[in-house]
Amino acid sequence: MADDARAVIIGGGVGGTSIAYHLAERGWTDVILVERAELTSGSTFHSAGLVGQLRGSVTLTNMMMYGAELYRHLRDETGVDPSWHEVGSLRLASSKARYEELQRQAGWAKTFGLPLELISARDAQERFPLMTIDGVLGAVWLPTDGWLDPSGLAMALAAGARKQGVSIRTHTRVVGIGVERGRVTGVEVETRGGERETIRADVVVNAGGMFAPEIGRMAGVTIPIIPMAHQYLFTEAIEGVHPGLPQLRDPDNLVYFREEVGGLCMGGYERNPAPWSLDGIPADFNGKLLAPDMPRFEEIMAGAIRRVPSIADARVSRIINGPEGFTPDNEFILGESEIRGFFVAAGFCAHGIAGAGGIGRQVASWIVDGEPELDLWHMDIRRFGGQHWRSRDWTLARTTEVYATYYDIHYPNEERQAGRPLRLSPTYARLTEQGASFGEKSGWERPNWFEPNADDPRFGGRAALERLRPTGWAGEHWSPAIAAEALATRRDVALFDETSFAKLEVTGPGAAAFLDQLCANRVDVPVGRIVYTSMLNARGGIECDLTVTRVAPDRFLLVTGTAFAQHDLGWLRRHLPDDGTVQINDLTSGRVCYGLWGPRARDVIAALTTDDVTDAAFPYLTARTITIGRVPVLALRVTYVGELGWELYAHTEFGVTLWDTLVEAGEPHGLTPGGYRAIDALRLEKGYRVWSSDITPDENPFEAGLAFAVALDKPGGFIGRDALVAAKAAGPRKRLRCLVLDDQRSICLGNEPVRIEGAIAGRVTSGGYGYAVDRSIAYAYLPPEAGIGARGEVEVFGEWIGFEVMSEPLYDPAGERLRA
Repeated sequence: MADDARAVIIGGGVGGTSIAYHLAERGWTDVILVERAELTSGSTFHSAGLVGQLRGSVTLTNMMMYGAELYRHLRDETGVDPSWHEVGSLRLASSKARYEELQRQAGWAKTFGLPLELISARDAQERFPLMTIDGVLGAVWLPTDGWLDPSGLAMALAAGARKQGVSIRTHTRVVGIGVERGRVTGVEVETRGGERETIRADVVVNAGGMFAPEIGRMAGVTIPIIPMAHQYLFTEAIEGVHPGLPQLRDPDNLVYFREEVGGLCMGGYERNPAPWSLDGIPADFNGKLLAPDMPRFEEIMAGAIRRVPSIADARVSRIINGPEGFTPDNEFILGESEIRGFFVAAGFCAHGIAGAGGIGRQVASWIVDGEPELDLWHMDIRRFGGQHWRSRDWTLARTTEVYATYYDIHYPNEERQAGRPLRLSPTYARLTEQGASFGEKSGWERPNWFEPNADDPRFGGRAALERLRPTGWAGEHWSPAIAAEALATRRDVALFDETSFAKLEVTGPGAAAFLDQLCANRVDVPVGRIVYTSMLNARGGIECDLTVTRVAPDRFLLVTGTAFAQHDLGWLRRHLPDDGTVQINDLTSGRVCYGLWGPRARDVIAALTTDDVTDAAFPYLTARTITIGRVPVLALRVTYVGELGWELYAHTEFGVTLWDTLVEAGEPHGLTPGGYRAIDALRLEKGYRVWSSDITPDENPFEAGLAFAVALDKPGGFIGRDALVAAKAAGPRKRLRCLVLDDQRSICLGNEPVRIEGAIAGRVTSGGYGYAVDRSIAYAYLPPEAGIGARGEVEVFGEWIGFEVMSEPLYDPAGERLRA
């Protein structure tokens, strides 16, 4: 038997039903949802149902806010009651650091438009009288949070989808997924009676929850999700508990509470998590729970009694122990996979009920419009770049760490430790010998700084540099070596191992036309030219931010950020012509990349090569193949720190020799090995943007101050050009501005509210310290009328710090040093 549909959704939990509901809302009614058992028989039915809106990112918070608004009217719209209780929520702080976290969250809320209020311990107790306030320093109160019945939510969404024509088939198990030439063609299903059927479709959505990895393997797609057993309990009636009692979260005691039929629902996140069924989920595990694990729950119960003593004497009516799908970074997995038309919406990490509404809307937009409405990079399946994600051991180690630290305070620049080290540059041993303090990104070990540099006498040594340590959280994962490396780059020369940068090769007779259609800047340039450019979506938003180097008439090298390889590859492949005239290769692991930058960089290179590296022969934004010592190198005269220098690319087997050659030749010139934290400080001084924070798919190049990298008059146009023309005619809605704070030791970490003349005007996108300009720097999108010289304030952990909008870049505004 065979059937046809515009889209097939696999999974009948809150994710699948929400996507079905929102696709139907967008006019896609020829949709089939298939569920292996009954609706909500996976993780949905045993979820605790809490809906908290404030999250650590703008996008996720917007998704949660949309969900709460949707849940308010679902009963009236569909006739099915999801049992929405808008009782508000409290989040407690029982330590100084936790209170600082609440202050930071209160600041975020101002930029999100959430009515969150920082209150005293006594005020919190008035709202939740059963709690003790021993050790409580304060709390935040959000009156629009609530909770609901997860199964009721899924049933309401399913009812809404059915009303608009969606077909929902229960007891229909997917047994195969069709893929031809990299595109999905449909699914093969088996019904309860054993009949097999093929459903042809151009779009298939894997909303299988903890079953998603199994479903993904049918299409050859790796989905890094680990089922983790999560426990909570219900008590019988407790005196003082009533239906209007707010949710209560006490992360310092690892617990959460809500009301349930006059009693309490209580659960939490223990330090010794329990991964479940790693070798495959049983085929009949539908609508089932696991046996209670009371020894593992003791830590949670102890914390609950400390905060709500009456729970110690309450009678427990039920203990729920059910597996839920968690990801290695505690974020959703959403979006189109490397198989065209095969979408994923899974890995809900215990906040899928709160996120279900927003997930459905964004995935539906992604399917219908080709892109989501919001910047979903931190949830995009493409963030899991690299073959290491195929390793269950790696995924298990990182996911277990994430669950065990779910309620921990996570300071900026914190490094996860599980599963390391894994991906190593050829210089790893050398960097270790030189005292590197490593961080990790996309599995790569990368030097954040080199601790011996803190003692550099050129800058007064450790004691002098220690005085630059930022106050508060920004000073937690910091070393004076960062300052030394940044200053050494400006004064002499520094060497950075950037091997983890993503290096993509686009080749073929159609390569130039292909890239010119994708890029906002003109990239059909002479061989040896380097072009900085963006790739835009249809709205004119910045999807990719990279350099394009033409190394041959039919060959281009694209360099982008370490974490963005799969994202940018996905964007390129999505637009690849079918005629075979363009090929794309990922060269990342096969090439080293070293950044040699500083006023004495040419002295180092010139001593090692017979090639002419003068400015006349080798100008800025050009590339040449040269020999350094004994090593053949592709040298790009480009910089992310704003100094004279080169990015040097060589095949991996030459990596150690090239590094040693540069270090030895650089010694007489004061060469310093540098890390990524210094690069970030240097790029702030030069106003260089970071994709995913300063620039995202929500901003266009004009708003981001990148008009110089746009060629509107380019023959043939490019994707997003029409939107940019319209945006230019309408004028900017906002502009990215450079702010210099009055207090040099106060450092912005991102998302802090910015106000001008007493009104919230924007939020910080990124911030840090500029060691060469001796300023605390932040970037923020502000109204266009907030021009150079405008004054305002930014809230840093509850304190409003004055700032001035400055002309950028702060360092070397004429760009004379990088063109020397």
